[in-house]
Amino acid sequence: MSDKKVTVLDVQQAKKDGRKLVMVTAYDYPFGLMADEAGVDIVLIGDSLGMVVMGLEGTVEVTMEHMIHHIRAVVRGCKGPLVVGDMPFMSYNTSIREAIINAGRLMKEGGCDVVKLEGGIDFATTVEGIVKAGIPVQGHIGLTPQTASALGGFKMQGKDAKAAMRIIDDAKALEDAGVFSMILEAVPAPLGKLVAKAVSVPVIGIGAGVDVDGQVLVTHDMIGLFDKFVPKFVKQYTKIRPTIINALKAYKDEVVEASFPGTEHSFKMSDKALEQLKKLMPS
Repeated sequence: MSDKKVTVLDVQQAKKDGRKLVMVTAYDYPFGLMADEAGVDIVLIGDSLGMVVMGLEGTVEVTMEHMIHHIRAVVRGCKGPLVVGDMPFMSYNTSIREAIINAGRLMKEGGCDVVKLEGGIDFATTVEGIVKAGIPVQGHIGLTPQTASALGGFKMQGKDAKAAMRIIDDAKALEDAGVFSMILEAVPAPLGKLVAKAVSVPVIGIGAGVDVDGQVLVTHDMIGLFDKFVPKFVKQYTKIRPTIINALKAYKDEVVEASFPGTEHSFKMSDKALEQLKKLMPS
């Protein structure tokens, strides 16, 4: 948006101005720095780190401690974008009080600007409680990875009219609860357009078509760094993984062949100092 720090009000104004929002994920300091330099609007430290960084099968095993650790690292690199901390599974599911405490931890201990949580109507009162506590909340509806097993896996949601209407109702409930924006994941493009029109807060899509208020992608997916699986809605702008592997292989070969390090990568010692050292060494 600009060189200044992006705020919740800036994000909301973008929808009013018809300006598309750009959101990506980051899980560490280097990626936070690069997202900042690229000038994106929003950076999400998502619980997707469980899969793309920690090697887990899903997001359910990610803890508050994991999230706080990674949020801290990203925040050190992100000065311009709005930083969103993802609330992990079971950090907000048992009670509103616990949800408020954990949301507060992400902000106080992690340093993020806002928090995100999954769920629609069923979590509207939780969202309302967190917002009333003074913590901005981004919603997440459609495909919700933390509860993907209950939704039949990582599949498109809202296929039929009834299911689509439930998602629209979820969006409206979250708006009424006070979210400043929401993510809409893996729904038909026409439904994405309808959801964006149904609410006044920005709807940021990931696999929700072009007619929403912005887009978010997992950075590791879009640069080809994580290729265990590539969702249909991901565009790979580059494929960096083969480049890294080739560099590692070249390094391995040069070490084995003793061609690395060369003289240009080695520190020198004067002949005089070397001779004095040899005299000091036991024979």
